[in-house]
Amino acid sequence: MKTLKHINIVLLMLCVTLNFAQQTPAPKQTKDFAIVGATAHIGNGEVIENSIIVVSNGKITTIGPEASTPLTRQAMDIIDAKGKHVYPGFIVSNGTLGLVEVDAVKASNDLSEMGTFNPNVRSIIAYNAESKVVESMRPNGVLLGQVVPRGGRITGTSSIVQYDAWNWEDASIKTDDGLHINWPSSFSRGRWWLGEDPGLKPNKNYSTQVKELSDYFAEAKAYNKGSKKDKHLPYEAMSGLFDGSKHLYINADDAKSITDAVNFAKNQGIEKLTIVGGYQAGDVADVLKQNNVSVMLQRVHSLPELEDHDYDYTFKQAKTLVDAGVLVSLETSGQMERMNSRNLPFYAGTTVAHGLTKEQALQLITLNAAKIMGIDDMYGSLELGKSATLFISEGDALDMRTNKLTHAFIDGRNISLETHQTKLWKRYSEKYENQEVKQK
Repeated sequence: MKTLKHINIVLLMLCVTLNFAQQTPAPKQTKDFAIVGATAHIGNGEVIENSIIVVSNGKITTIGPEASTPLTRQAMDIIDAKGKHVYPGFIVSNGTLGLVEVDAVKASNDLSEMGTFNPNVRSIIAYNAESKVVESMRPNGVLLGQVVPRGGRITGTSSIVQYDAWNWEDASIKTDDGLHINWPSSFSRGRWWLGEDPGLKPNKNYSTQVKELSDYFAEAKAYNKGSKKDKHLPYEAMSGLFDGSKHLYINADDAKSITDAVNFAKNQGIEKLTIVGGYQAGDVADVLKQNNVSVMLQRVHSLPELEDHDYDYTFKQAKTLVDAGVLVSLETSGQMERMNSRNLPFYAGTTVAHGLTKEQALQLITLNAAKIMGIDDMYGSLELGKSATLFISEGDALDMRTNKLTHAFIDGRNISLETHQTKLWKRYSEKYENQEVKQK
């Protein structure tokens, strides 16, 4: 009876796996192809009208205006893209795609680890390459992303992945790129459900919490300088911060926390620092610029957090930081963040309506993100020698009305744009078409 029960569990697991499996990842590019006639948005601010892009062995080997770029059309496939647009693949900063499949199903949730200090937690080994949520990003041009653990003061290490893979090893572009910290907030809100004033008030434990973090860093630094006779995996995981090989990402929102976080990293001798969220980053933009600190800016489609802020405060933040010379990308954390990651291009589009040019907005989710993550040598822009991770759209990819992809490529591989949603759309559109025919 016990054996039969085990068999039933295995069969149930197989059914669930089959139900949630995505399409087979695209095979490696074997034949050269050229995209001809499209408006190419390079990702670095440049635009080439009537362009030619040639891709060989997964990389861009030719790019330029059609009129002045010679093209040998033999032995290659030609994609006629006249009237369309070509973009670099969009990149999700500070994302959690692939770590949770169904929020209400605990077994599918690998978002965070228990405990306060978890620098040795590696998000990449929990990444689900067969996620249906990940799959649904591709039709909007979101092809790459950072996978970040949540929870605790030090949440763990992130990795960069591409969204068409068999497993996490295949998906990984850059493994264990950086360490993530939730900086203590210098303010807190009263718990209204306990009858407290819901307004902001100073966090009485702020200094203590910052000291705990400083002490932990000091201990880790001492360990990594020592003999390491007794293994301490959390401390070892932090060694990259001290030798400059790892990036430090600090989640901080208010101006004081951001300034303190910058000074903390400076005192620790950490070279690569990015502020994540950065709600009031615009108020200390000069500090960020002077210390060469980049920002992964919180979701653009968010409500103002303070009563005296403009209704469009979050819409204008990117413009403020870009004008100050700060390197900025957009992140999507918050409510339903994995599902909302597909809206990344439209967040960028909103910044256009509030001051940025379209090419500046494009950089927020392409080259800027790649620079922050340290993958700009191969991704983030359409340039010679870089990975052919790009897509073709019928119109402006930052506008939800015209973001309609016809082709998408990751490392030159022609990937599927079919998802669970597109299947449902086709299924029900045919249903209602048939109903209309019957009524006539």
